[in-house]
Amino acid sequence: MFKSMLVILSAMFCFSAQAAVILQYHHVSASTPAITSVTPEQFREQMQYLAENDFIVKPLSQVVDAIKAEQEIPDKTVVITFDDGYRSIAKTAHPILKEYGFPYTLFVSIEPIKAKYREMMSWEELVLLSKEGAEIANHSWAHEHLIRKLEGETQKQWLARVEDNILKTEQEIALATGQNHKMLAYPYGEYNQAIESMLTRHGFIGLGQQSGAAGHYSSLTALPRFPVAGVYADLTSLKVKLHSLNMPVLSQNMSDPELKNGHWRPELKVTLDISDIYPHQMMCYIQGQGAKAPLWLSGNEFSIRAELDLPVGRSRYNCTVPSKSRTGYYWFSQAWVRSVSE
Repeated sequence: MFKSMLVILSAMFCFSAQAAVILQYHHVSASTPAITSVTPEQFREQMQYLAENDFIVKPLSQVVDAIKAEQEIPDKTVVITFDDGYRSIAKTAHPILKEYGFPYTLFVSIEPIKAKYREMMSWEELVLLSKEGAEIANHSWAHEHLIRKLEGETQKQWLARVEDNILKTEQEIALATGQNHKMLAYPYGEYNQAIESMLTRHGFIGLGQQSGAAGHYSSLTALPRFPVAGVYADLTSLKVKLHSLNMPVLSQNMSDPELKNGHWRPELKVTLDISDIYPHQMMCYIQGQGAKAPLWLSGNEFSIRAELDLPVGRSRYNCTVPSKSRTGYYWFSQAWVRSVSE
């Protein structure tokens, strides 16, 4: 009886620890801004590492379906995503991915591609990629800052405009490719609770730009991704992220990234399942302010708060802690946005 109980508990823990690491790329080029780029050599090295180390590269839609249905996610699952639809994805990344047989998801905005902005792939190239297996998904109509209101716009008018934007983009993608995944990557990683609620009403999922592994503890309207570019393009640091685990967050006191006027030092309180972590080994990082140890309020609830005002724009609180039983770190990130109008 006792042995059977251990088997059941072990299975439950393995299920909860499962996660997919979602990678976020923009350019694959040596001539584009380093902050949003990996070189073709770096990209090939990364794909080769995945292939040689038995990682399972899955389409994003399959991982989303598994999270929704609370199904098993195989160990070492990775998802490859690209934002914006740059030409280097079609010309450089796609052939490498095809060589390795890796699926990927391309988040596109309609206007920049159809207007033939510099560095963007053509609409014909986009359709061809979709026919060759790429998942084409939503990145808004014109890559807008979705949370920003127009001058004189009410809350109701703003949300209706954003809703129309997303639905119109999804319709355009469906007409061109036959795909209708209802997956939105927030431009600039900016979103708020009102947008999340709107997406839920329409059956969409949302992906941010905050780091962490995606799994059964993740919000389906705020799935995390690891950016791979600039200083984060190095394979050594990427290896650590590829083995990251889904932080077992049971609840948190706030999840809306959009900060309210004057509340520039948000106190985040998070309750965890701590069965596989040593709380004293957790360390958090406040973007622009460095490392900070969390304050444990009880056995499984901690608090973290910036000591200085968060700046205008986007910020993060990141927390990591090693697993007791597995290789890798549990990883959690909360995004914040301080409006430029405040």
